[in-house]
Amino acid sequence: MNVIIWIAIYLVIVNVIGFIMMGADKARARKRAWRIPEAHLFLVALIGGSIGTCLGMYLFRHKTRHWYFAYGMPVIVILQVIIVVVLYLSPVQFKLF
Repeated sequence: MNVIIWIAIYLVIVNVIGFIMMGADKARARKRAWRIPEAHLFLVALIGGSIGTCLGMYLFRHKTRHWYFAYGMPVIVILQVIIVVVLYLSPVQFKLF
């Protein structure tokens, strides 16, 4: 398989995980149950799940009052998009295999 396909599969999986984590944490918050640590939510966003985490944050209306989520998650998305665009437009070619 092509490396790009593997990267795309990884990104889909990590974004689905981020989305599910936001939904699960919101459900747990309503039940006043054990919560997912905020650091874990940010970690998933940093390793590539920022779009899923942001979608979950706004769809479930979860963590939107916390400034570090309201501004931090979109900043992570923007930085990751900039990195991808810069790498794509870079004159250097990356060959993994």
